[in-house]
Amino acid sequence: MQPIIGVTSSIREERLAVTGQTNVKAITWAGGVPLILPNLMDKQSVYRIADLLDGLLLTGGIDIDPTLFGEEPHPHLGEVSPERDQFESMIIKRMMALDKPILGICRGCQILNVTAGGDMYQDIYAQIEHPLLQHRQVAPKYHRSHFIDVCEGSLLHQISGSLRYKVNSYHHQAVRTMADGFEVCARSSDGVVEAFASVMHRFVMGVQWHPEYLIKKGDAYSEKLLTAFIQTCSGSFSGQLPVTGKKEV
Repeated sequence: MQPIIGVTSSIREERLAVTGQTNVKAITWAGGVPLILPNLMDKQSVYRIADLLDGLLLTGGIDIDPTLFGEEPHPHLGEVSPERDQFESMIIKRMMALDKPILGICRGCQILNVTAGGDMYQDIYAQIEHPLLQHRQVAPKYHRSHFIDVCEGSLLHQISGSLRYKVNSYHHQAVRTMADGFEVCARSSDGVVEAFASVMHRFVMGVQWHPEYLIKKGDAYSEKLLTAFIQTCSGSFSGQLPVTGKKEV
């Protein structure tokens, strides 16, 4: 049976709950049934929907309220949505308590880490002193713009079968301090965290790039990631794929 995947959304003022078609198409392509989630739910409703879901996709979007990790807003902080932050934090906690799979993309990986007790850079270019790559690419979203180095033996290594490959990049915030119970799975060459995973759950992973755009062009690594996520949601992925030392050049 196809697993039901909750897909987080954005609500601004009185508009509808919306998410990119690429998120919906990616879940459908991988064999899941996407269910777009509104942000305006109380705790009881969040618990009810989490009980029904087989997995959760935390999508990209606007910035995260820094008061969630004890900081005042930086001058380069962008738009935030307190309602979205609150909803996503509640459903993340519930899904993790139930050990149900979570995949966080871009903003999604950041709110996942913050909810679990980590923190983040409000703006990497203002808060990291050494030179950085272009993390907000000015290229089509399906273009893979920079390399990531995958940690050997990590969950991402098991899924991808590679130690180095290229991803796309659309962010100015990033994970800084990793939450307890999580481990880094990949970094870019400038040291920015590109992926991480829980060491205490079947599949709780965050990636800084956007695989939902890359599968449109047949990117094998994005296809493997989405497939592993959906297979875990359906109970058919063990998390132990054959690994190699393959590096893309």
